[in-house]
Amino acid sequence: MRRLVFLLTFSLLVFSGVRDYGIKIGIYPAGKFNAITDINGVLVGQKTIIKGKTIRTGVTVILPHTKNIFREKVPGAIYVFNGFGKLTGISQVKELGEIETPIVLTNTLSVWDAAKGLIIYTLKQNPDARSTNPVVGETNDGYLNDIRALEVRPKDVIEAISKAKSGRVKEGAVGAGTGTIALGWKGGIGTASRLLPEKYGGYKIGVLVQTNFGGRLTVAGFPAWKYLKKRPLSARKGSCMMVVATDAPLSSRNLYRLAKRAVSGMIRTGASSSNGSGDYVIAFSTAYRIIDGKKVGNTDEVSNRKMTPLFIAAAEAAEEAILNSLFEAKTVKGAMGTVEALQIKKLIALMKKYDPAAFR
Repeated sequence: MRRLVFLLTFSLLVFSGVRDYGIKIGIYPAGKFNAITDINGVLVGQKTIIKGKTIRTGVTVILPHTKNIFREKVPGAIYVFNGFGKLTGISQVKELGEIETPIVLTNTLSVWDAAKGLIIYTLKQNPDARSTNPVVGETNDGYLNDIRALEVRPKDVIEAISKAKSGRVKEGAVGAGTGTIALGWKGGIGTASRLLPEKYGGYKIGVLVQTNFGGRLTVAGFPAWKYLKKRPLSARKGSCMMVVATDAPLSSRNLYRLAKRAVSGMIRTGASSSNGSGDYVIAFSTAYRIIDGKKVGNTDEVSNRKMTPLFIAAAEAAEEAILNSLFEAKTVKGAMGTVEALQIKKLIALMKKYDPAAFR
């Protein structure tokens, strides 16, 4: 009878990331959803596009809040770790320190169609608008996806925005991560969050990533690349897009500093940071908004000397988000071949044998 109860209980468990396997990443606890949506008001929407044997791509959108973002802008910043990539809207964000549209992730050659989708969406919301600054980033999914087909359309972005919601975020081979590869295995969309203790302000940090980069897979400090089946794709060039959200009241300058720390999380997972890697971090705060040029909300900005806990949280959430993108992904067969999902069972067994301290 006990065995039956155990089996029934076990069958109800759904493993969805490193945390669900008992692996510890960092020192701070995760939020309720362990996602960027733990930041109050932040929404995520996705459109996965799979057609025939060669189309494996999509769109992932992040909305800083549920209102008209063009009218109620949020403080933002963008950090470029390596600029081998495409990111529309970067110069105006750097100049003004504001983000005025949803943030869109897609594939390399679909950036401009995605931007058009954002423009259409914004103009429809704002009949008097004559200019807008769409923020669209990318990674190249051209191995699994026939990227030259230009399959992503403006309507796909608008659809993803219409589906945006709070709560759990689907990870792995979905949305903009449908055709991506990371550290030799199937990558994709990943997300994680961190909660700071009250003594450090009680703020939240959420990170969402689109992983498509090479390197030597490292999990909670464990050199997985030494033990798992060697992957010829592990050294491939590629990119990583990261979006960092927080409810901490930060200036654009400190959001830029926060964005830089997310790269620490990427490096911890074994990134090679190749010449052909386009690595960008987009950061924004929901603490206040810029309406008609005025700051509205909590404008009591965190001082420089109190930033360290936020830096640590951003690095931890980025590291876990990247690992979650791998742990959630499934094997995908596409345009130029097949990319296998991470060998999770083998990895967990190896870590329990050689690095038991990595588990709770």
